[in-house]
Amino acid sequence: MSAPQAVLFDAPGPRARRRILIASVVAGLAVLALLVVAVLRLVERGQFDAEKWAPLVDPSTKEFPQVWGLLLDGLLVTLQAAALAVVASLLIGVTLAAVRLSLGRAGRMPLVALMELLRGLPVVVTILYVYVVFLATGLDVEQFWALVVGLTLYNCVIIAEITRAGVQSLPKGQVEAGLAVGLTKSQVMRLIQLPQALRAMLPAIISQLVVILKDTALAIVVLNSVHDLMWHANKIRIFLDNPLQTYFVVAVIYILLNLVLDRLAHWTQRRLSRAGTEKVVDEANAPVEGEPRRSTTA
Repeated sequence: MSAPQAVLFDAPGPRARRRILIASVVAGLAVLALLVVAVLRLVERGQFDAEKWAPLVDPSTKEFPQVWGLLLDGLLVTLQAAALAVVASLLIGVTLAAVRLSLGRAGRMPLVALMELLRGLPVVVTILYVYVVFLATGLDVEQFWALVVGLTLYNCVIIAEITRAGVQSLPKGQVEAGLAVGLTKSQVMRLIQLPQALRAMLPAIISQLVVILKDTALAIVVLNSVHDLMWHANKIRIFLDNPLQTYFVVAVIYILLNLVLDRLAHWTQRRLSRAGTEKVVDEANAPVEGEPRRSTTA
């Protein structure tokens, strides 16, 4: 009997595995060599000198409180913009998904065209266009809101597509069962389909929320009065003349924020999974009318 084959490709034989190992070792050594060369060049140019890092990592320096005060001020603006864009994107995205699924083929064509337009534009172009529209219409709106609206317009359609995919992955029998017990289509969508779709697509939604947080840094490219984390970092690196060190610290801050969101996603998913399992167990152990309640213990 022949050995089972993989679905997408055949399992590599001994010679192929040996070639893969050799290629991996060579690639790893090449990357290591590049890192060593880069570190040596940085040492040669004095990028690891204490005076360049002290204002960022040494609390005893006089610049340390000022630097971190500015960074925290910028971080607060970044988190505010991200939080507003996240809430708006979730609300509008879920609504767009529900409306698109509820409309007929002809009725949803304008909505689909608008969503495809917003999804096809780069985020930075959307933010810039929103700001230009604000100026053209004479609205006296802070650039902060151009950033929030631009991020919302782009990410709400992504979340709408994620939600729509989650709804369409559910068994069709659930809709039929809901209609059979007297629910309307909107009630089936709101009470049955959307909660399950959001739970199933939670990892993808959390990943998109991480993207929103990172995309707030685009404000420094097209907007000059949004005093976010990157704006303050740019001022600090000009004052201290240490761009490598300043942007390294900012990168660490973004990484830590994303790790917190990732842990939050895993915690939420575990809670939802456990809640769903406990509900199923409770329903299975519920006594039938006229019968004593079954016990789960031996």
